[in-house]
Amino acid sequence: MGRIILPVSVSLDGFIEGPGRELDWHLVDDELHTHFNEQLAPMGAFLSGRVTHELMAAYWPTADENPAASRPTAEFAAIWRDMPKYVFSRTLEPAEHTAWNTTVVRRVDPAEIEALKAAPGGDLALGGADLAASFMRYGLIDEYRLYVHPVLLGSGKRLFPASDTRTLLRTAGTHTFGNGVVLLRHLT
Repeated sequence: MGRIILPVSVSLDGFIEGPGRELDWHLVDDELHTHFNEQLAPMGAFLSGRVTHELMAAYWPTADENPAASRPTAEFAAIWRDMPKYVFSRTLEPAEHTAWNTTVVRRVDPAEIEALKAAPGGDLALGGADLAASFMRYGLIDEYRLYVHPVLLGSGKRLFPASDTRTLLRTAGTHTFGNGVVLLRHLT
């Protein structure tokens, strides 16, 4: 049975993007990008919301065609193109977004998610804060992989929405990268 894993970059003060939706504070060097590739390549599928999918689809399909692309960038372009993708959206038209092994799903149905987890293929990588919040409400996330970047943004979009629910997690490990990013792994 696969697990749902939320790998996400976050600022030290808990934001996943800056106030203008900036991501330019991410400290992704070759070491960290190689780590991402090693973690994501064996996944069974990517699960993402519309915004995350559109952001990825705008860059990754042809990123390896750029002669200046680093080795990890070129490798991830191939990983992203080939990986099955489930995009959760009420507005995307499936016929317009079936490229790159993509399936549009209209809503988060816990029974359907459990069926995806039970299917052969491995763990499922979850992307997008709004979609992650939905998965959290249903208790569908098995592991949180927070990549904490040593930067304080002050404002922006928070990773975790306000909630009345307390969720206890078990620490599964930590790792510090050469650029100062710290991976915090927690299991539900």
